[in-house]
Parts: sequence; structure tokens; C-alpha cells
Amino acid sequence: MESNQIEAGNEQQLDVVIVGAGISGISAACYLENECPDNSYGVIEARESVGGTWDLFRYPGIRSDSDMHTFGFKFKPWTRPKAISDGPSILEYLNEAVDEYQVRDNIDFGRRVTSAAWDSSSSTWLTTTLDEQGEIVQYRSRLLFMCSGYYRYAKGYTPEISGLADFAGTVVHPQLWPEDLDYSGKRIAVIGSGATAVTLIPAMADKAKHITMVQRSPTYILSMPGKDRLANLLNSILPASWAYAITRWRNIR
Repeated sequence: MESNQIEAGNEQQLDVVIVGAGISGISAACYLENECPDNSYGVIEARESVGGTWDLFRYPGIRSDSDMHTFGFKFKPWTRPKAISDGPSILEYLNEAVDEYQVRDNIDFGRRVTSAAWDSSSSTWLTTTLDEQGEIVQYRSRLLFMCSGYYRYAKGYTPEISGLADFAGTVVHPQLWPEDLDYSGKRIAVIGSGATAVTLIPAMADKAKHITMVQRSPTYILSMPGKDRLANLLNSILPASWAYAITRWRNIR
């Protein structure tokens, strides 16, 4: 934490506390750095790195579901050639923002929020955290931003499947994808047809022997270009901030 943040025992006094160092938390912190430089803030992150979803999820084919000119930050142009971007490029973009806006020094990693309570007597939030060593640290702030998302990062949802314990093969949840998983020449069944399955299956198809998608309801999928021709043209002739603003306005309006 920065030197202007007052510590009293295990309680830190801040103007703003942000919970989560994923894309939402990073955005909030960057805006505070740029627009409210006189206000102290801290980011509480349960994991040991920034990025949230884009750092945790490592399954093949992970990418954005929407174009990065609208999904990205308003204050940081997306200049890479692919508008529908892969996960590692998005994580790199987030880390760039953290460093460019000097947010990293204001992040407390490895701290899980256990409670957040409003104190009417002082008109402040008291946020309690716990680290892996059992140390408790509390943060008192005038504002509390909850940017923790809606995923259970420790364990993704796994439905009850009768007979799964008797299955002799490998069972994998994309949220906890093993780095050393070799699926070359394997016959694979993917349960579900949501966004994860739609990006996962094409990425696995080249190595797998056969892939079957099991879905409850029929879906309809149309192919879309990964690159935005107009955005790339504008990037080649205009300053990055201008090109980004025009493309973002066109896609959002």
C-alpha cells in the first residue's frame, strides 16, 4: 500500500476499497488514479495475480465473447489486430493498464474478504480480510466497490452426474484446466453448449480424435471475423486514441 494510507494496528484507513483485481477492479482503480489522485484507495485480491477470469481460465481457445473495442477500457485503446481476442492477449492488456496507471502497488494480494459491514456511527465500511496464514486485516473506507464478479474461483459448478465415479477416463472442468493435460488422439465429450464450449471445441478439434457436444437445447452459431477491418484501417492512419474512440462509438451506439 502507498505511504499516504494510514495503518492503525491491523486496520487500514482508506477513502475507497476495491474488492477484486479483475477487469472491473482494475478499471475502478485506474479511474481513481487518474480522476481522483488525492483520494487513497486499496485493492483487495484473493489470488496472487491480477486479471481475474483472464488469469484463472487457461483452457484451450479462451477468448472474448465480444469485441475488445467495447469490452476494453475507455481510457486505454485496444490496438491489437484481432477485435475478438484470445485470453493471453487480454491478460497482457490488463497488466499493461495496471502498470501504466501505477495500480499494482495499491493491490494487497492473497487476501480473501470474509465480511463487509456498514458502520452508521462513522459512515464508513469496515471490510475484514483473511490471508492463508490466518492473519486478519481490516480496511475502513468511505466507499466500497465490489468488483469480485460472480464466479466461484476455487471450484466451478459441477452437476451431479449418475455413474461419473465409475468413468475410467479423465474428467476436467475448464475452470481448473490442467497445464499438462494431453488430449491428443482422445475421444472427448463436452457437456454443455455455452460460450465456453463454443470456444473450447474448435481449439481442441485438431488434436482430438473425435469430439461430441452434449446439449439440452439446440443452438445456432454463425461465424464472425476475428478482425475488425475498419478499426485496423483507422489504426493505420489515425492516432490510437482517435481510432479507438471512433470504433468504440460505432460499436456501442
